[in-house]
Amino acid sequence: MTAAPSPSLYRRPLPAQLVAFASPAGRALFDAARAAGGMESFFPLIEQFHTQADPAFCGLGTLVVALNALGVDPGRLWKGPWRWFSEELLDCCTPLERVRAQGISLDEFACLARCNGASAEVFRPDASELAGFRATIRAATGSAVDPALVVSYDRGALGQTGTGHFSPIGGYEPASDHVLVLDVARFKYPPHWIPLPALYAAMQPHDTVTGRPRGWVTLRRSPRPASLLFTARCVGEGGYEAFAAALERLRAAIAGAPRHDLKAMLIAVLGVLPRLPLALERRPLALAEHAQASEALLSALRGTQVFARVEALGPAWPAEAAALLLLALPVELWSLLGEAARGEWLEALDPARLPEVVRDEAEHLRRQLADLGALGRGEACERCG
Repeated sequence: MTAAPSPSLYRRPLPAQLVAFASPAGRALFDAARAAGGMESFFPLIEQFHTQADPAFCGLGTLVVALNALGVDPGRLWKGPWRWFSEELLDCCTPLERVRAQGISLDEFACLARCNGASAEVFRPDASELAGFRATIRAATGSAVDPALVVSYDRGALGQTGTGHFSPIGGYEPASDHVLVLDVARFKYPPHWIPLPALYAAMQPHDTVTGRPRGWVTLRRSPRPASLLFTARCVGEGGYEAFAAALERLRAAIAGAPRHDLKAMLIAVLGVLPRLPLALERRPLALAEHAQASEALLSALRGTQVFARVEALGPAWPAEAAALLLLALPVELWSLLGEAARGEWLEALDPARLPEVVRDEAEHLRRQLADLGALGRGEACERCG
């Protein structure tokens, strides 16, 4: 006997305390907010407003809106000759298949933003009071998407169906203290106005995955370019926890090597790299100038002492990827080496001796590894980027 199919759905009515954007009351709030200067971010965001492409893609859909509104160039092809963010381009930190199955957390959202060319600061109601949230709302909606403001909240706390959800903030009406949420699940609810204290309260229920409250993220175009060579993703069954555990195995490999034998330490570390639950993949680039810069970066990387030492040992990983990962690992890992070996290795890692393009690329990967490690340890990484 086969199960009856689930009933099909077409939108839901908004709870009474929420005001539909296109309703007469919603239009009146829009007019009042615009007169008060609280709709400046609305117009850049509405130009890029996008319905999430999958029921679990509210975080990805929201990030697509924000990145395109901020004018972040992905440097990669979307379709045909066009470069534009869509969900399938958000391919770092975690596999899209995993996001489709379980969505993303607030810190995963920030990780994805950072590795795609934005800076991201994460705030939670357990560390930021209502007045601080209101001040952030005023600042974001009173400027043309600088920053873009994203909220993550529990729908159930607002009387909606569902649990965790992401959407951008599009406006603020100060007299009534209402916030415009540009809901990316347009198949479910239209954009709507929410009393600001109610939205703040809806961030406080803990996410069952992280055990922490949800919150809000401010996004800006990063002054640092996105990676030109590699992007990292956690892969395998264990997720971020397995990655954090693998970093500890790396530390153990260094501790277990002869303290005064740098070559033995490198052999031990390079033996661990293939077992990391990490995909370090070459980033496809659409622009000729980016491809040229990438080749110049590879050439500079191959000229470093670190690359020469790694290549001589014949690693299982491509020598360029292995060398860049070693450059990106936390310097404190090498404290376990004996003084002479540590000095020799740290000299090879010395930023002052590295070409600037190699330093920048290693720093980009280092920030992403910090995000992934923090996710695996269940820690916040509010300002990793």
